[in-house]
This record gives sequence, structure tokens and C-alpha cells, in this order.
Amino acid sequence: MRIKKVVCLMKEIKRYLETRIGTYSFFFEDFESGYSFGYNENVQMISAGCMKLPIAMSVIRYVERGKASFLDKIEICEEDKVYGTGILHEFSDRKYTIFELLVAMLIQSDNTAANKLIDIVGMDSINEDINAMGLKNTKLNRKTSDERAASSGIENITSALDLSKVWKHLHNATFLDEKNSVMLMDILQRQQMKNKLALYIPDDLKFEISSKTGDKSGVENDTALIHVQKGKFSFTVLSMGIPNSVYGTVTLAKCGKMMWDNVVNNF
Repeated sequence: MRIKKVVCLMKEIKRYLETRIGTYSFFFEDFESGYSFGYNENVQMISAGCMKLPIAMSVIRYVERGKASFLDKIEICEEDKVYGTGILHEFSDRKYTIFELLVAMLIQSDNTAANKLIDIVGMDSINEDINAMGLKNTKLNRKTSDERAASSGIENITSALDLSKVWKHLHNATFLDEKNSVMLMDILQRQQMKNKLALYIPDDLKFEISSKTGDKSGVENDTALIHVQKGKFSFTVLSMGIPNSVYGTVTLAKCGKMMWDNVVNNF
């Protein structure tokens, strides 16, 4: 790996973000060499849907501890349904397995599923798992689509470095067991939103990317684990205070292209 050229190109991403409207952070790491580069990577940012990644880790850990089974059935009633992202709120009341709720939360970023899983595991327990993973800048402060809390300025927070740490835990199976780590990475390969960091990555390689996006007014986020022939890398870009979603999506897609060109040419 040509370190000097890699560093130079990573600095180009930093310089690009410094020209964009809003506040940004990013973190890149090559898991094989240990090389990493970040910009505002420890700054606490609004997590939006990216919080569902550490929530998923905690849900699976809850099952590993024997407190539940993936096949346990949980009823979703009318009062459980919340809007925003997802599709469960469109269906009649019915029971879902914990595994089905987990998949819906991750692939469709379903808010109803996320809130039910938070109820099952408990917000305090999820935050304990977040601390156990060494995520120093991450905290689950409220459920998804809690407009009352949001209007009071209460947000779920994370950082680019913390989300990259989650990918490293999955890659190394250092928080969940190996089987469940692989399972979660496989689910996240099927995450439907591949129009941000992965937009310019060739279509035949998009399925080799595990990712979780997040967005809300003024926020566009994406975090990814890229496992291709060139190696295994994590890349996260978070934003706040952006003018609109299109502006943020274009910014993240440009960062993803710069990162991918760097990987292709220098790793």
C-alpha cells in the first residue's frame, strides 16, 4: 500500500467536506493493515437510523445471553405502530418473531420494529452494551420517531469512530459470537439504501457491502463495511445542518467515490 498517496487522498475527502455546508465527520479503516484516517471522528453527531446498528448488536447479544429466542413471537398492535421509515405500520395487527423484527429494522430501517426491540431489551441494557463495545460517543436517548422528545432537543447520538468500532467488532467477532456476527453482516448486505457511500461502487460489488444509513431533517448518514478482494474496510460519513437531503446524499456519494477510487488504486 502506498501510504503517502493514501493519506493524501484521504485528506482530499477532508478538504472536500470542509467546503460543504453543514458539519461533517468521517472515519476510514483498513482492517488488514490497521491504517486509519479520520476527520471529526470523535465528534458526537445525530445518529438517526444509524443507531439501529448498535441496537441490533444489543438485541442479538440479548438472545445470546438466553433472555430470548429469535423465534419468540411478539405482537405488534395498533398502538405500537409508528411512521417514518418502514412498512410494518401498513399491516394489520399480527405477531412477528424477534428475528423478523430485527430484519425489518435493518433492511427497511423500520421504526415500529426498532421501538418494539428497544422495549424488549430495554434502553438501559442497550446503553450498557454500547458502553461494553467501547462506544464512548454513542447513546440511545429516545425511541425512533419520538417527536415529543425530538422537539425538546433529545436526540440519539454517535460518532464516525464509534460506528466503525461496531464494524470491527463484527469483523473480529469480539462482541457477538462468530455465527451471529456473520449473520448480522449478511443481513446488512441486504440493506436497501445503497445510494449514498456505495452509489459509485460497481453494482456487482454492492452486495459485498454491509451498511446502515440514517437520515432526518438536516441529517444524512451512512456507515459501511466493505469486504471485497482488495480487503476489508470500514467507512463512515455523518452530517448535520445540511440544507436538504439531496445535498447531503450528493455529498456522501462523492465521499464514497473518493474513498473507493483510493481503495482501487492504492490497496
